[in-house]
Amino acid sequence: MVPHLTTALTGPLLELEKTFLDKAPEIEQWMRAQWQDHMPPFYGSTDLRNSGFKLAPVDLNLFPGGFNNLNDAFMPLCVQAAQSAIERICPSASKLLLIPENHTRNQFYLQNVAKLVAILRLTGLNVRIGSLLPDITEPTTLELANGATLTLEPLERRGGMVGVAGFEPCAVLLNNDLSAGIPEILRGVEDQWLIPPLHAGWHARRKSVHAACYDRVAREFAAAIGIDPWRINPEFGVCGQINFQERTGEECLAAQVDALLARIRAKYKEYGVADEPFVVVKADAGTYGMGVMTVRDASEVVGLNRRQRNKMAVVKEGLEVHEVIVQEGVHTFETVEGAVAEPVVYMMDHYVVGGFYRVHTERGRDENLNAPGMHFKPLAFETSCTLPDCNQGPDAAPNRFYAYGVVARLALLAASVEIEETAPAAEITELAELG
Repeated sequence: MVPHLTTALTGPLLELEKTFLDKAPEIEQWMRAQWQDHMPPFYGSTDLRNSGFKLAPVDLNLFPGGFNNLNDAFMPLCVQAAQSAIERICPSASKLLLIPENHTRNQFYLQNVAKLVAILRLTGLNVRIGSLLPDITEPTTLELANGATLTLEPLERRGGMVGVAGFEPCAVLLNNDLSAGIPEILRGVEDQWLIPPLHAGWHARRKSVHAACYDRVAREFAAAIGIDPWRINPEFGVCGQINFQERTGEECLAAQVDALLARIRAKYKEYGVADEPFVVVKADAGTYGMGVMTVRDASEVVGLNRRQRNKMAVVKEGLEVHEVIVQEGVHTFETVEGAVAEPVVYMMDHYVVGGFYRVHTERGRDENLNAPGMHFKPLAFETSCTLPDCNQGPDAAPNRFYAYGVVARLALLAASVEIEETAPAAEITELAELG
């Protein structure tokens, strides 16, 4: 049984939610027009923060790893959305190769892979799993804690294609974010669709580029429905050429923090917000909540102690951090059993397919909840993010979740723009042909 999240019903009445409810027809028309011009990513997830006066995305993942946390009741939505994505990319597809992360000991991640495989198979695809792990030299079956099984097979390269023994797939779906770079076996693949494209991996992608694309999308959307874009858009700044271990670039970082805090204070004053503003300093590339710190004053980023420098200096795969994004912090008022929570929305193609709450018992409402070693309890959304109910108040569960879905789709649209604008020349032609 899915726990009932009372905060979805009793949170503050948001003018923003009422606007989304009143403007739902205009919003959906605007969204449809955008997807005529832009090809959506195959899938994605976004972390949202809801402060009561602001609802904004704070991170977007193009290689989502939590499909196992979604409400099973939304499985038909997932299958239909996946079917749409496949028809858009390769209508004749019959075989698909899934390449996961190398987390063979992470049961939660493996359950995510199993759920993703189940979704894809229900679309009519023959799905096999190809592993990048060098010690997978023959088909290896893993027993999962939830009773499911996964069979990993060694990848094989044949000319311009990649596959596994006796299996030549039409497309390759990456659930590996390529933080360590593009594996040699995937370089130069020309005769298959690689989804997402290789340049969407964290070896090349930058959060600041996504933030700039989202800023443009949010401004256009806000103008279309008559709201202040700041209500859905976290401001940001960028500091490149920083070295936390050598203490270089601290002045640049402090200046960015100070300027951003000044802008946030001005907006808080405009809206009568009494909360203390803060910013989040993040590695400009990477995931898993690594390389993140909360800052309330510019002095906090000057003269970091060794523990703080070590925390910020290296992210996933041991990559050094030399570029950071300074993002406006968004408080979260939502709690589950007294612990702070934030919604995570999952999408396939341009459809919302569900979501869950990330809950952290040891973090505050102005802190990062996606922290290494966190103890969190994912609670699947009880209602879809696509069915607002005009007969209920704007803060009722269907309408709160609809608001989540609107902002999440804006973030996905920004990711689409980002992928298009950062594509190597050869991929631009392919995207144009599909768009």
